[in-house]
Amino acid sequence: MNRFSALFQFIVGFFVGVLLLVSGTAALAYVVFYRLNIDPPKPTFAEEKPKPKETTKSKPKAQETAKKTKEEVAAKKPEPEPSPEVEENKEEETTQETEELPQGAYKASVNWPQGLSLRAEPGQDADRIGGVGYQSELIILKTSSDGDWQKVRLPRSGQEGWVKAGNVDKLED
Repeated sequence: MNRFSALFQFIVGFFVGVLLLVSGTAALAYVVFYRLNIDPPKPTFAEEKPKPKETTKSKPKAQETAKKTKEEVAAKKPEPEPSPEVEENKEEETTQETEELPQGAYKASVNWPQGLSLRAEPGQDADRIGGVGYQSELIILKTSSDGDWQKVRLPRSGQEGWVKAGNVDKLED
């Protein structure tokens, strides 16, 4: 009977040891894999300034006060009367918009999302003298002999230059 008891204790101890080893390994694996699945914290760069933390209780009151003061200030300010110089500038803009186009010229809009480079001469190696933004209006004056470049004029500034052909859409009057 004593032998049976010792053998039983050995077998139970062996299984308990294996069970503890397996459960400890499983727990460790779970922790490791869980940490691999979460996103790392956002890095803070030296150029970035940390945002000051505000208490949640004082924030709404400060915002309400700021809104009220802005509204009160806006209500108290009288609207300035337009000066004669502003009215003259408006007249000049309308005359520029209605100016006659040279023969063969037409208005167009930039369809290239990044905008276009305005160049001094037709060619990729020519000096860049400016740029034209996406959906900006311009006047196409002529096209180069090879058809790769178009001479344009910017309506507001009157600046002329060359842009790559095919990046504008003709506007209908």
